[in-house]
Amino acid sequence: MTHPVRYQPPELFGEFESLTTALDRGILPSQMIVALVAEGRIAGETSITEEQIQPASLDLRLGTRAYRVRASFLPGANTSVAARLDALAMHEIDLTQGAVLERGCVYVAPLLESLRLPKGLLARANPKSSIGRIDVFVRLIAERAAGFDMVPRGYRGGLWVEIAPRSFSVLVRAGDRLNQLRFQRGATSYTGATLARLDAERGLVFDAEGPTPATISGGLRVSVDLVGEGGCVGYRARRHAPVIDLGKLDHYDPAEFWDTLRPTAELSLVLDPDAFYILASKERLRVPPDHAAEMAPYDVSIGEFRVHYAGFFDPGFGHGGAAESAGTRAVLEVRSHEVPFLIEDGQPVGRLVFEPLLALPEKIYGAGIGSSYQGQGITLAKQFRRG
Repeated sequence: MTHPVRYQPPELFGEFESLTTALDRGILPSQMIVALVAEGRIAGETSITEEQIQPASLDLRLGTRAYRVRASFLPGANTSVAARLDALAMHEIDLTQGAVLERGCVYVAPLLESLRLPKGLLARANPKSSIGRIDVFVRLIAERAAGFDMVPRGYRGGLWVEIAPRSFSVLVRAGDRLNQLRFQRGATSYTGATLARLDAERGLVFDAEGPTPATISGGLRVSVDLVGEGGCVGYRARRHAPVIDLGKLDHYDPAEFWDTLRPTAELSLVLDPDAFYILASKERLRVPPDHAAEMAPYDVSIGEFRVHYAGFFDPGFGHGGAAESAGTRAVLEVRSHEVPFLIEDGQPVGRLVFEPLLALPEKIYGAGIGSSYQGQGITLAKQFRRG
């Protein structure tokens, strides 16, 4: 059951323009996103629900139709998304009763949400974790946009999403939430010295022995675990698997969709460029409740592979409950490019960028808000049965 957002903003939020000039730069927490909804800065064809509000982001919902297109595209500064679709759409698909989006195809769909942002506020998008973990490539398109997943300051207009299933065909419906939007004021990423200080004061990385100093280089360096737990170091997507219905949770037998990867004597793995892998970080990570983080998907200095398809880490990830003193592993969605690539246990494969929030969020990542991956190990998407 969904519940519309009901929120009376305090006097501070009466004019959100004044808020964005009065506070320091940073990411908006949940209560400020709610205030944007109350101000009419975020609107929906149907009411924005409480379930869409995450600790530092807003889940976006599919509209009632999608278009199979001949090619991925950006509208550019002088063309609308609708005009591009007139030239590239092959057929229209009704999503009201659900429809299968085929692997290897590209689709574009309008979202139910639209924006009327203040001048000082921009937004960034990322796929939701469960979407990245089933290898569905999802990117936000804003009108007149020159880049994916970016909404410029002061943007006013509708939003679209490009959907490209890679390993599995998926069944989606109107209202499904495939990606999410973070709102920010100013440049927010920490420099090396600031991140080192945050690590020293708050403890961002843990190993089997407890807190351990982070390796910082353009962000917090993350390495891959090829020792594994219980004889498993990860999973490789199987070819010609059945359709995944996104609405069926804890439902599918992983063995129908994934090959289990076992540790080798060399503690190494050759990434096949035609394959998609689920692996895990060697480090256990913690994101303080007043910060957010994002995994950079590429780092060409490390190797020609993509290491993350769903990059947002919420405030409180690895912080609460059973993970209070131990952190939580990051799950890595990995695909090599062009050539096979050898990775070894403990090899750096990515970097995590930390950003401050404008205020402590009223929602914190964890079991209390139904988060699926707190305390995770090598965990598949929530559509698959666990244990």
